[in-house]
Amino acid sequence: MNCPNCAKDMTSMTLERRMGGEVTIDVCKSCQAFWFDKYEDLQLSPGSTLQLMKFIGEQTQVRKAADADPQALRCPRCGDDLAFTHDLQGNTRFTYRRCEEHGRFIDFLNFLREKNFIRVLSHEEVMKLREEVQIVNCSNCGAPIDLAKASMCSHCGSPISILDMKQPQHLLEQLKNAAGPKAVDPTLPLEMARVKRETERLFGPIDSGHDWVSDVSSSGLVQSGLNAMVRWLKNSGI
Repeated sequence: MNCPNCAKDMTSMTLERRMGGEVTIDVCKSCQAFWFDKYEDLQLSPGSTLQLMKFIGEQTQVRKAADADPQALRCPRCGDDLAFTHDLQGNTRFTYRRCEEHGRFIDFLNFLREKNFIRVLSHEEVMKLREEVQIVNCSNCGAPIDLAKASMCSHCGSPISILDMKQPQHLLEQLKNAAGPKAVDPTLPLEMARVKRETERLFGPIDSGHDWVSDVSSSGLVQSGLNAMVRWLKNSGI
């Protein structure tokens, strides 16, 4: 299949289906975007969703797919125009392009937003972040945001966002519950408490650790969170 944005060949990825079996999706690494045939994204198992998150984090830089001409994107299945679509996950806005009959084209960043992996920082979190970091890069367009002067991007208007650990933890719990026996492992509560402490240390925007601050300064809030998430998922065996 050719990418709707750059016309290059897309790469197929075979993943586990939620109700059993497999589902094959298509990815363009150049545009950093996925093509899902109709309902494929709804069929992904928790493990497959975490695999895609890990895959995104392993890319050089998460960025919004660049559309040279928004009106020119066409469905790779039928050739009809892809409709630019705004949607909402909780209070997080995301966009994608869809063909009513065949599927949709969504970039990595908006996929993370749709799956509840990204959230907007509260006013209190932004204030605390200012104590540690002066400038961060916008997760939407990459422009620098001077935290002393603003709490959103002056270039594209996007609010400051961060990777939210709650959803990946929830998916990992689903995986453990599905894979393990019905009897409760007596060590599981202690293990989950340890994981929670570790992920709060890695992902919490209030964390003042030197490594976190350095990573945020160089790569931005979402990317630094993804870098840490990849390490955590590898340790978890995903």
